[in-house]
Amino acid sequence: MPETPEELWERVHDQLRMPPVEEWETWPFEGALCVRPLAPPVEREQPRGGAGGVDCRRCAASDDEYLWTNERWRLFAFDKPSGLPLVVILETREHFGEPGDLPDELASELGLLLARIERAIRSLGELGRVHVCRWGDGGEHLHWWFLARPARLPQLIGSFAAVWDDVLPSTPEEVWRADLAALEAALGATDD
Repeated sequence: MPETPEELWERVHDQLRMPPVEEWETWPFEGALCVRPLAPPVEREQPRGGAGGVDCRRCAASDDEYLWTNERWRLFAFDKPSGLPLVVILETREHFGEPGDLPDELASELGLLLARIERAIRSLGELGRVHVCRWGDGGEHLHWWFLARPARLPQLIGSFAAVWDDVLPSTPEEVWRADLAALEAALGATDD
């Protein structure tokens, strides 16, 4: 059985250490850093946006806000480009909170869809990797991130790609829009 949050906090809060990130080629920053103190556990976590499907922005979004949709899934990009070449998000059409909440049929379909979208993004060219990630602490509507990392820039590899997305200047809008159009075409070419 895992430690309770209180047990974990009690064990670690005064023993935090700074990893040698300044030695890592992928670390996007220079200069001295210190670890922020670890706050003690809270009584309960704040509910995520759209918890239980109530007032869920993603459930309320219309299909015309998406790059690609089918009867069970939708893929969207944010309103403007960011630092990485392309960032898109796949979500379920129906409101689910966690991957384990998916019915088996959707869970099985998810694996194929993750691979299909990743391949379509890679087909844009000049990309080193497409990171497929799952974070869900802000909004409850189940979703996966696709972060396209440019090729041949080794500092951008790995888990810091998401940080580099915020550090790098935005991709020029015309390049970003062309990549979105190419992604839409690639996904449309493989529709069942």
